[in-house]
Parts: sequence; C-alpha cells; structure tokens
Amino acid sequence: MSPALPPALRCVGLVKTFAGAVVVDGVDLEVAPGQFVALLGPSGCGKTTTLRMIAGFEDADRGTIELQGRTATGPGVCVPPERRRVGMVFQEGALFSHLSVGANVAFGVRRREERPGAVRRALTLVGLEGFADRMPHELSGGQQQRVALARALAPGPELILLDEPFANLDAELRVAVRLEVRSILREVGASAVLVTHDQEEALSLADRVAVMLSGRIHQVGSPEELYHRPETRAVALFVGDAQFLPGTATGRRVTTELGELPLVGEAAGEVDVLVRPERIRLAPPREHEPANAVVEDRLFFGHDQLLRVRLRSGALVNVRLGAYGGIRPGHLVHVAVKGAVLPFARGGERL
Repeated sequence: MSPALPPALRCVGLVKTFAGAVVVDGVDLEVAPGQFVALLGPSGCGKTTTLRMIAGFEDADRGTIELQGRTATGPGVCVPPERRRVGMVFQEGALFSHLSVGANVAFGVRRREERPGAVRRALTLVGLEGFADRMPHELSGGQQQRVALARALAPGPELILLDEPFANLDAELRVAVRLEVRSILREVGASAVLVTHDQEEALSLADRVAVMLSGRIHQVGSPEELYHRPETRAVALFVGDAQFLPGTATGRRVTTELGELPLVGEAAGEVDVLVRPERIRLAPPREHEPANAVVEDRLFFGHDQLLRVRLRSGALVNVRLGAYGGIRPGHLVHVAVKGAVLPFARGGERL
C-alpha cells in the first residue's frame, strides 16, 4: 500500500496584524492534492492577506504554512516566494503590458531552454495556441485572464492561488471564464485556492469552501454542506439567502406560524428555524389550505422569480419560485415549507 500524499497546503494558526489590528486571526486551512478550495468572505475579512502569506508576499506574525509537506513559513523558516513553487493569478491579470503573450507566459520559467516548450504547452492548455506573439492590449478581458492562468501554470507549480480573478469581467464573460478555468485546473490535476467574495462563484466552482468572517474561518465543507447545514447563524446569513422563523420545538418537530415542521436533529423549547427562499411553497388558497399571507412584491429574473410575502404576524418572507406562475403582488396565498428545517437557539447559534 503506497503512503498517502501530504496535503498540497496546510496552514495552522496563521496570525497577521497591521498597525495593531488583527487581520488574520488563527486561520487553519488544508488543501488536498488536486483539490479546488474557495476562501469565501466579505471585503476586509482577511482572505487576500491569507493568500499573500501562502504565496510568501506577506510574513505571518505566527503560525505555519506547509506546501507538499515542506515548511514554507514557521519558527525560523521563511521560504521566499520564488522558491515556493506557487503560481498566482491576480484580480486584474497583472500582465506585463510591454511584453508579448509568449514572453508573459515564459516569465516564471527559470531555465531558458525550457521556455519555448512550457509556453507552447501552457497556451495550448488555455486554448490560446497561436497567440504567443500578440500583445496584452490586443486581447479581450477573458483572454487576458487565460494568459494570466497560463503564466501561473507554465513553471509547473505545486499550488495555484487565484485572488478574485474574475471580478473585473462583465457578468456573462465572468461565468464563461470561470468555468473554463475550473476545467483547465481539473484537466491538469492542479491544487488551487480561490479567494472570492462571490458566494455563487465559490459554491459553483470549488470542491470545498472555507467561509472567512472577521479574520477567522467559521466553517469548511462541501458547497452542499455549507448551504444546507451551516454551523453558525453568520455562515447561514452569508452563504445564500437566509431567513429565520420563530418556533417551539419538541423532539424532532417544531411548531411555527407556517405549521408543524420536521426538524433536522432534535431540539426543545423556543428556537429559530432556518428557511431558504426556495424551500417555501406558494399556492392559491383552498378550503384545506386557507390564505395565510399576502404577496407584497415580485422580482422577475427570467430563469426564476423572487416574491416577498407578508405573513399574518407581519413578518416578511422571501420565496423563490420558477419562472412561470400567475401569482402577483396583492394576491392572497397559502404559504408552506417543504422538507425539514435547521434549528438555532433563539437569537443564537445552531443547536
């Protein structure tokens, strides 16, 4: 039986302060070989600083960073960026405007004799073969980001770091380019860390997502785990649309304004239950399903629609429906919840 490979990346207890303010506060993060991990959080939460410490651009105040089982940052150890075998893709691509595409891609390849082959392979991989003599300003935004990825891949790094690489692209191009990037990274079996504030981007691209809030990682899991089983109220509110209904729990059931619902797990007493907008069903009132809410607003997006309804208690609830259906503002409706719900302590964290 062959020995298990070490993680592509292991961070333990990373701490970084600026001007006395703690920006990264005890971050632990691990990336398995070939795994795509997203570091998801709002602006200013410390995620880019974490990425820069992994790359070696910032020194950690405390903690360790291991790359392929070798210590890159730790007590008495600080391997410089150029020796870490880490490729970096920045938000704006950061291509050298005075160099051709080929020269940009070749920049990180140390041995001169290896550059032509490395450039050819990297550009073919990102679908830009034949573009080596072009200048960056002759390319579209999406092509520039693919060149930036080719430059990161050309030296054969052990880890790829992507810092908000799609943020400057328009919405339609952003979706296309990020799918291309994921496909390329999977094709080469690259280990990667993506920093993003975009929850849709993180959930749709990554194998695992680490939610970072106020300098700390609150939860790491698969996209499905984070969305359906958030461990804290803060994670629930940041990952997807979250709303909470008060209720009284007994065992595996909870009584709410919208009826008695099954619980995930067990609870007792006063609780709040997490209800995602797509878990709510709207229907015209009938004899056995009388009206218990009124539709106040509707946003139509084409592929789906979001309705805001006011319950009898006065509480507002968002409901996500498919693109079809004749329910409009002012209509009386029957509101029900589909499936089991997660219980949280009243005003507190998950039970």
